[in-house]
Amino acid sequence: MNIPTAQRIRLALENDIVDGRFQPGDRIDPDAIAANYGCSRTPVREALQALEASGLLIVQPKRGTFVTKLGVAQLMERFELMAQMEAFCARLACRRAEDADHRRIEASLSACELAAKAGDSDRYYAENTEFHQAIYHAAHNAFLEAETLRLQAILQPYRRRQLQARGRVRTSLAEHRQIARAIRDGAEDEAARAMQDHVLIQGERFRDLVALLERLDRRA
Repeated sequence: MNIPTAQRIRLALENDIVDGRFQPGDRIDPDAIAANYGCSRTPVREALQALEASGLLIVQPKRGTFVTKLGVAQLMERFELMAQMEAFCARLACRRAEDADHRRIEASLSACELAAKAGDSDRYYAENTEFHQAIYHAAHNAFLEAETLRLQAILQPYRRRQLQARGRVRTSLAEHRQIARAIRDGAEDEAARAMQDHVLIQGERFRDLVALLERLDRRA
């Protein structure tokens, strides 16, 4: 099946932002994208509009289109909401997860363990994303899954950087094990609480996040 050019561009740019090839605050060059895809500006414009609507890009009149860069207060608001949404996904997964869901969660947890053992933070980041998405799906609420995925995409550049902090991968993996075990046991309150604590930014992780934003400001 042929995917429309605008959709291919949108997916590619979304992956570039989520995977860190474009950083918060980076400017997007529509002409370069059009040249890269050998297309007119129309599908590029459609792709950028879709990414703006999703919150990944922001258009600044007379300046251009940029990857969304969130301030500390904005990030805290979104992480607070993300923690509640993911906690609800974990709670629902305790009630609704099917055998295939449990297998997917366990497989992604095993992949996280292998990446952590190898000391590969980039690989762990990818497997970490799959672990969380497996739980969103296991909640069996399509609207909740779609909205959680949307917010996850916006926060991914910041979550990725956090995993590069010393000791964070090891701690994250221990939290994953606790979450997976609670879902497997059907322990709703434990799963929700563990997921909320896992996602919420606080303590040293908050200070790391502030330091990240300061570095991004210096790059601007």
